[in-house]
Amino acid sequence: MKPQIRKAAEILRAGGLVAFPTETVYGLGADASNGKAVARLYATKGRPADHPVIVHFESAQRAFTWASRVPETARKLADRFWPGPLTLILKRSKLAKDFVTGGQDTVGLRVPSHPVAHELLEMFQGGIAAPSANRFGLVSPTTAEHVREDLGDDVDLVLEGGPSEVGIESTIVDLSSGPAALLRPGAISRGDLEDVLKSKVEEKNRSSPRHSGGLERHYSPRTPARLVSTHDLDKEIEKIKQRVAVLAFSRPDERVDYWLRMPRNPGGYARRLYAALRELDTAGCETILVEAPPEAPEWAAVRDRLQRACEA
Repeated sequence: MKPQIRKAAEILRAGGLVAFPTETVYGLGADASNGKAVARLYATKGRPADHPVIVHFESAQRAFTWASRVPETARKLADRFWPGPLTLILKRSKLAKDFVTGGQDTVGLRVPSHPVAHELLEMFQGGIAAPSANRFGLVSPTTAEHVREDLGDDVDLVLEGGPSEVGIESTIVDLSSGPAALLRPGAISRGDLEDVLKSKVEEKNRSSPRHSGGLERHYSPRTPARLVSTHDLDKEIEKIKQRVAVLAFSRPDERVDYWLRMPRNPGGYARRLYAALRELDTAGCETILVEAPPEAPEWAAVRDRLQRACEA
């Protein structure tokens, strides 16, 4: 694997694009200090220019050089959760340019834990801008094969790393001004954050920075998908007269053309989610019905992804 990782680092230094595994999803990487490389990344994804990307590093020490101010709360969270599925939003230093921040005065920083990502970052010795390695707004990739299906020859190299362990994108916390605010839920929960900080983590508001995964419609299959309650699932199946695929907790219903049964624990569900949505998207159906997960706090991240993936 080392020769491939060395080749990936060389491609990044030359301004190319490399897809690589992280514990959350596969990222599409470009040298975060190279404006032309990042512009190519945005064009490849079809990502809006004002939508910031998260910059990945091999250590907290290097990550924090991209911030002009690092509050004690950031150091506490980094000590506890890095390397891991957590992104911190901080005031940017001069190293973070407009082309990665979407023109904002903040930057998103992360230290991933996947061994391939870590080795690549160590070898590259810089920041790698890396949103999910798929076309903008569609279902995120959790395997190298997903990346190849989505991006084909538009990426210079895809590093193999097996299926993503977490399966959904990182938790994003804004620490750029005032108390901590949760911008995007993930595997690290609000409760986990509050346990470390010994204080309440606030909701995002209108003045919160723009961030990855913050648009109302995101992570979406091409087939129209709807979120329905457990109580209404049977009635919705009965009403639909076209080919329908279902993502649910219960056993298959013979009236349904394609049925995927999901784990009843949030971690297992998150790990399976994007692969399941991709499978349903290729099932030849005209509608996807998704049984809504429980309203419990531990399901917040899964619920967030499903609400953005499904039609309002």
